[in-house]
Amino acid sequence: MTTADAAIAAQIRAVLAAAEAGGGIADIVEAGDPILRAETRPFDGQVDDAELVRLAEVMRSTMLAAPGVGLAAPQLGIGLSMFVAEDPGARDPEVAAVREREPMPLRVVLNADYERATGADVAFYEGCLSIPGYQAVVARPREIEMRGLDVAGNPLAEVVTGWSARIVAHETDHLSGTLFLDRAEMRSLATNASVARFWHQPSTQRAAAELGFSLPSGMVM
Repeated sequence: MTTADAAIAAQIRAVLAAAEAGGGIADIVEAGDPILRAETRPFDGQVDDAELVRLAEVMRSTMLAAPGVGLAAPQLGIGLSMFVAEDPGARDPEVAAVREREPMPLRVVLNADYERATGADVAFYEGCLSIPGYQAVVARPREIEMRGLDVAGNPLAEVVTGWSARIVAHETDHLSGTLFLDRAEMRSLATNASVARFWHQPSTQRAAAELGFSLPSGMVM
């Protein structure tokens, strides 16, 4: 095992030990920590299967407790290419339709990568557990092709659409040191309270008009 891989194994074991002492929940690293800007290493047997499964459980528990719909290993201080994602979907039928936000079952993805599957982009407010308190509008592909491995090492290759594609793209970005603000329309930046007060609509058309930023051309609402 290389020195870098040994360091990742140590990071994983430290998080697992801390989570065991903390009721199964780990601390989330916030923006400014260098690990959120570093390229992750692919999973290559740095820990055994039982530890990997336990890490996935801790990541899911931490994500749900936050609460959030996705969490990448760097957000727990681990430089490993791994994320978990799970979304109950939108309760409001109009929101679900406009944002294409259908329930997404739990995904645990190792060594993830994606590319756009269509040319269409859609732009909505999104946030990040590592940047608490703020949201901004981010344009992302409406449909992506995701590749990677599941926790058992089986290959994954599927097309993901709508809000689920946004979640997968956001979490995969974390694996290369990219935060959502790097892709955001900065004129849209708002606190969570301001989003709830002013921009709590299914689409971002009103926010774009009043805050003065552009939406992707051809974006239909």
